[in-house]
Amino acid sequence: MARNDDDKMSREEAGRMGGEATARTHDKEFYQEIGEKGGEAQGGSNNRGQSDDRDGMSREEAGRKGGRS
Repeated sequence: MARNDDDKMSREEAGRMGGEATARTHDKEFYQEIGEKGGEAQGGSNNRGQSDDRDGMSREEAGRKGGRS
């Protein structure tokens, strides 16, 4: 895809390839677990339990549900 003059991979391409590789090697439970951890990590801010602007679901709840609405 996008290569610069030195024929190195762009950050965008590296991120996409890394995400695809992770998706191939991990299952739904993996993503649920990291979603929960992300929700817990945000707990120290003022956002704890507040809803996401898009659908009214908290980040913690979304993590528990595996990102499903």
